[in-house]
Amino acid sequence: MKTGITRRAALAAGAFAITIGAAPFGATMAQSKPVLRFSAVFSDQDIRARMMERLAAAVADDFSLELHYGGTLFGQGTELVALQRGNLEMGNIAPQDIANQIPAWSILTAAYLFRDPDHLMAFFASDAGEEMKSMAEEQLGIHILGPTYYGTRHVGLRPDRQINTPADMAGIRLRMPPGEAWQFLGAALGANPTAMAYAEVYTGLQTGAIDGQDNPLPNVENMKFYEVMSQIVLTSHLVAFDLLTISSQAWNAMSAEQQAAFQAAADEAMAWSAEQHRAREAQLADFFRSKGLKVYEPDVAAFRAHAQKRYLESPLSANWPAGMLERINNL
Repeated sequence: MKTGITRRAALAAGAFAITIGAAPFGATMAQSKPVLRFSAVFSDQDIRARMMERLAAAVADDFSLELHYGGTLFGQGTELVALQRGNLEMGNIAPQDIANQIPAWSILTAAYLFRDPDHLMAFFASDAGEEMKSMAEEQLGIHILGPTYYGTRHVGLRPDRQINTPADMAGIRLRMPPGEAWQFLGAALGANPTAMAYAEVYTGLQTGAIDGQDNPLPNVENMKFYEVMSQIVLTSHLVAFDLLTISSQAWNAMSAEQQAAFQAAADEAMAWSAEQHRAREAQLADFFRSKGLKVYEPDVAAFRAHAQKRYLESPLSANWPAGMLERINNL
C-alpha cells in the first residue's frame, strides 16, 4: 500500500504555497542568489557533510546552500514529503523512502543487490538507472542528482555472541530505520528488526533496548557506536547509498546552463565522497579491533542465499519492474 502524498497533491500544495507567497525558493527567485535548504540525518562530522560543503562552494556564484545536518530541520524519513510539499529544496533521500511511495523502487533496497560501489555507480549511469530515476521524478516531483555511496552495511552487536549464519541472528533485536523496506531487510538477515531513529541508536545500545544495529563502518565511527558494542560482523549485506535530490520546483526554476553546472558540481562532490568513504572503510576494521571489538566475516554466502530467497518469495518482489533484476545483475 502506498504511503505519503501523490505527485498531484504535492504539486497542488506547492502551487498553494507559491500563491500565498510562502515558498522559500520561489520567494527568493527575485533575489540574485536563491537559497536552497538541504536536510540530512547524517552528522556534521560525516564525510557527506564535507561533500555538501564542496557542492555549496562550487555553486556559490549562483546559489546559497543552507546545510542542515543531524535531522535538525526534518527528521529521518520525512525529507521526501518535505520536498514534495515545497517545504524543502534539497535532501539526502533514502531509496527506502522512495519505495514507500513507489513499490517498484523496493528492488533497489534489496540485500546483496549490488556487488560493490562500482556496480552501484554503473547502474545509475545505465539506461536501467535512468528509467528508475525518471519513474521517481515523474511520480514524486523530485529530481535525482545521483547516488551518494556511504559504505557497505554490516551488523554491529552489543552481546558477545558468535554469528556465522542467519540462524545465529535469531532473537537479536536489530535496530533498523523505520519503514517497511528497512524492516524487511532486518528480517531477511534472520534478526528481529526494531524501528528506531538514527539519533537514538547509541542510547539504545547503551541501555540494551536493542542488541545491535546495521551501518557502514564510517557511520559506526562517526556516531561512536563502537563504544557500546562488542563486535562487528562483516555481513556486507547492502552497498549503502542515498540519493542527492532536489525538488522539481527548484530544479525547473534554473536555466539550462545552471542545471548543467549544478549537475557537474554534484557529480564531482559525490565522486569525491565515494572515494573518501572507500578509503576510510579500508582503515576502520583495524581501528575497531584496537578499541577491543571483535571484527570478523561470517558465512556471507549463507547470508546472501537466505536473504535473496526471502526477497524473491515476498510480495515486495512482485512489484519489481520486469527484467530489472537481470539487467542489474548483467551490468
